[in-house]
Amino acid sequence: MQEVAIPTPDGDARAYSFHPDGKGPWPAVIFFMDAPAIRPALFQMCERLASNGYFVLLPDMFWRAGPYAPINMAEAFKDEESRRAIFGKFMASTDPVRSTRDTGAFLDWLAKQPEVKGDKVGITGYCMGGGLSLRAAGDYPDRVIASAGFHGGRLATDAPDSPHLLAPKIKAKVYVGGADEDAGFPPEQADRLREALTAAGVENTVEIYAGAKHGYAPPDMPAYNEAASERHWREMLKLFDEKLK
Repeated sequence: MQEVAIPTPDGDARAYSFHPDGKGPWPAVIFFMDAPAIRPALFQMCERLASNGYFVLLPDMFWRAGPYAPINMAEAFKDEESRRAIFGKFMASTDPVRSTRDTGAFLDWLAKQPEVKGDKVGITGYCMGGGLSLRAAGDYPDRVIASAGFHGGRLATDAPDSPHLLAPKIKAKVYVGGADEDAGFPPEQADRLREALTAAGVENTVEIYAGAKHGYAPPDMPAYNEAASERHWREMLKLFDEKLK
């Protein structure tokens, strides 16, 4: 793992890169974090992804909020008041417009790295990162060829900037794995997203993991579900191996 500073129109963004042993080059994947932010569990996940033959970039989407210590997960999730107090300042530091600018900077940075193979990338995202993954595929269709998202929320709503509205611009193959105990992505949203992608001619799989709760993939989350998490690894690696290798 290496910490890097990536120039963006708004300043230098913190990020972390991972790659397998050896000289490469390797296909690149951007790993969009969940709302609990940068922490050891995400490093662990990126290391696992890199060990499968990928150059992985983990950007800190809350870099504008300044430096911070890893979030105490037990404290953050003990009640709704604590969750809002801890995550509020972080979530206020970004939005779809700023994250889209950041993603362009991340893609430009990856294109300059000698360890990265080619200029086509994959994206994976968790929780809020699920929406970022879809947005990246729609906003940068000539660069993103594989988009995965897991326990994402609000992916197909009535909002004017809902991610599913980008479907006509997406060229990537898309995989979305929701959770059946997730109010942020109920079955009607899954159906709406699937229908939008299919109507736009996007190769896609949108499914709900039975028995899984929001946050099932990262190993430090209270809702971690080993079976669902391992399923997510299988589906994600299948997608990336097919499109990037």
